[in-house]
Amino acid sequence: MTPSLEETRHLRLLAESAAAIVGGVARELPGWVERQVIRILDAWGRADAATRLRAERDAVSAGRAAADRVETELHALFALDVADQRVTPLQIVRSAYREPTAVLEAAGIPAVERSEFDERAWPDDRYGLVVHDLGALGDDELAPLLFAWGMAKAGVLRARADTPVTGP
Repeated sequence: MTPSLEETRHLRLLAESAAAIVGGVARELPGWVERQVIRILDAWGRADAATRLRAERDAVSAGRAAADRVETELHALFALDVADQRVTPLQIVRSAYREPTAVLEAAGIPAVERSEFDERAWPDDRYGLVVHDLGALGDDELAPLLFAWGMAKAGVLRARADTPVTGP
């Protein structure tokens, strides 16, 4: 069935916002990982010079690995039809705490104290690194992209619901 003009318009907006999210995440996530590792190392303040140097070096590769993994997962999400997308881009980006967590654990840094909610919602996020909005990656202009994506997705689904289905 050919998409309606309204669905086509929202599909275009969806593709634009998805591309902007992927581009922004690919650009910002490596630096975010590095900054989080350094932030936790600074807050703990007990790492010797060799441990700190190794963790900072490992954070660079972890940042690239996180960006590659998350970008791949975002592409997979955006390749699905909107009706089949069961997670949001933010849910995928939130998983980026894994890579800096591995670096910090390898450096022997103890877990931080987190709220009960955070402990329930993200039990493996020992350092409170879960991203709460895309802007937290380091570019405030990323934050509204999730809203734009969600509105475009809703527009596609609404347009499909409003389009009468005709014969075979």
